[in-house]
Amino acid sequence: MSSNPSEASPPRRRLSREERLQQLLEVAWQLIGAEGTEALTLGRLAEQAGVTKPVVYDHFVTRAGLLAALYQDFDARQTQLLDAALERSEATLASRAAVIATAYVDCVLTQGREIPGVIAALTSSPELAKIKEEYERLFLDKCRNALAPFAAPRIIAAAGLRAMLGAAEALSNAAATGEISPEQARDELFETLVAMVERSARRPVAPA
Repeated sequence: MSSNPSEASPPRRRLSREERLQQLLEVAWQLIGAEGTEALTLGRLAEQAGVTKPVVYDHFVTRAGLLAALYQDFDARQTQLLDAALERSEATLASRAAVIATAYVDCVLTQGREIPGVIAALTSSPELAKIKEEYERLFLDKCRNALAPFAAPRIIAAAGLRAMLGAAEALSNAAATGEISPEQARDELFETLVAMVERSARRPVAPA
């Protein structure tokens, strides 16, 4: 074995807090994909990531905090993908609806079967459900703003947006599990979006 210091392995670079967070999130997604959401604990994550438990607890505090961080991570990527696609899209109903449908389905498919388990776990407590509802509201506001010009002068009702979101989740999850194809999920969600806007545009204006 050489004693030459120049031949020794370089010291491992210490990860920044943000880099460590991203590493832990990536390992958590992998753990869920391999063993399911129920297997995800802070201790198991520390073991899989090769760090001590205090490191994981410092980032997430509780399992609920970890689940919330995973959903926030998913939502951030979904938002980035949708914003970029909307910016490139044409100002037509067909183009905007296609962009929303494709971005939503593709983001779920990129995450694979892991995200349905995380979404289901978020409903396990009022605190987590509230986080999910807030991110859903932001997504629905973004959809309303993108599609509103094609329903004017009427507005797109909250009930229609909620129905669309339910369809988006169900279709994306079915595509992720292989029950339907990604193309079928995108096409059906596209039709749902277009129908929602066209129905809103035809809705009579309530008398003053």
